[in-house]
Amino acid sequence: MPESRIGIKRVYDMPTHADGYRILIDGLWPRGLSKASAQIDYWAKSVAPTPGLRKWYRHDPDKWDEFRTRYFAELDANPAAVADLLARLGDHPVTFLFASRETQYNNAHALEDYVRRRAGV
Repeated sequence: MPESRIGIKRVYDMPTHADGYRILIDGLWPRGLSKASAQIDYWAKSVAPTPGLRKWYRHDPDKWDEFRTRYFAELDANPAAVADLLARLGDHPVTFLFASRETQYNNAHALEDYVRRRAGV
């Protein structure tokens, strides 16, 4: 999977053709967004951080490294969900969508890193 195959953007941003296959990777549906306007191809709830981890983290950059460690452990403990996500990546552009206002320290960036490590890229 080439590095440029996974994009990341807020689900509230306008969908574009360049997004390719759009995967929402949050456990909760984004507030105020209709399913039609979101244009989601797949909602990967099963790879989202657990509610406990999400509430503990609260997008605190000081907790970023520990969040990633805990989140990766959750993903490792859920191999079926990870395998399902990896199978959906295919040979086409994919965009991981997230709802958070935090655009750098969020589960989409952590998940992208996790997937790249699993795929060996």
